[in-house]
Amino acid sequence: MSSASSNPTAVAMPSAWRQFYALTKPRVIQLIVFCALIGMVLAVPGVPTWAQVQLAAIASFGIWLVAGAAAAFNCVVEQQIDAKMKRTAWRPTAKGELSNLKTLTFSAALCATGSGILYFWVNPLTMWLTFATFVGYAVIYTVILKPLTPQNIVIGGASGAMPPVLGWAAMTGVVSPEALILFLIIFLWTPPHFWALALYRVEDYRKSGLPMLPVTHGSEFTRLQIFLYTLVLFAACLMPFVMRMSGWFYLAVAVVLSVGFTGYAYVLWRDYSDALARKTFRFSLIHLSLLFAALLVDHYL
Repeated sequence: MSSASSNPTAVAMPSAWRQFYALTKPRVIQLIVFCALIGMVLAVPGVPTWAQVQLAAIASFGIWLVAGAAAAFNCVVEQQIDAKMKRTAWRPTAKGELSNLKTLTFSAALCATGSGILYFWVNPLTMWLTFATFVGYAVIYTVILKPLTPQNIVIGGASGAMPPVLGWAAMTGVVSPEALILFLIIFLWTPPHFWALALYRVEDYRKSGLPMLPVTHGSEFTRLQIFLYTLVLFAACLMPFVMRMSGWFYLAVAVVLSVGFTGYAYVLWRDYSDALARKTFRFSLIHLSLLFAALLVDHYL
């Protein structure tokens, strides 16, 4: 018999770490840090110096820690709701594998460490903006808005749109109009992205008791809102070119992606199916990822 199989602690420890890691919602955090990194790159003219690269790496790590803390706190608050939904029933808090005390301690440790890193090794502005984002998501959105209003994702989306602003502030110590344009793009992207998911998960949300838009206003109204938001988002995606933040390469990519997202939204509005809602949701992730990647490439062309 191997030493690992004869030692229960050797088996349990990696499992516990995986559970804590799952609390941070890694896929969501990856997109958050990616968008923050784009803000950092765009804030620096030309090729960054080694000192700027180091600063960006430290800032990304600090933002990752605080974002993970907010995700873990969210898991505690929504423990009972998560247990009722297929999409989230696997989470360690929903399954009772991690106690609320352990999860809250983990969240506090991540938030304190990340905030300290940002304050002392980046700048105080970035720390306070990141901490405000934590409060906005973990408290204002999760505790107050989400259970009370179907516009929760619209108002609460401000927290999710902050990463490029955090990245810009980390490199420059200020919040510029360019950073706010990036904020606006994510802010407008969030509702159609999330409502597409809510459409094909509507029964889960109905069971959970959360007042998501498809539950409170029905599928057709939600689909119309998704389409209208993609039109406004289309215009916002052109702003980096209009404001001379980017060039023709970004413009071409932005137009193609925005036509695709708007096209999905239009067809979803006119002829609904769960399969199409899933495709729209998945394309929304591709849309944002490639849009910001295009900003990154264009910056060095």
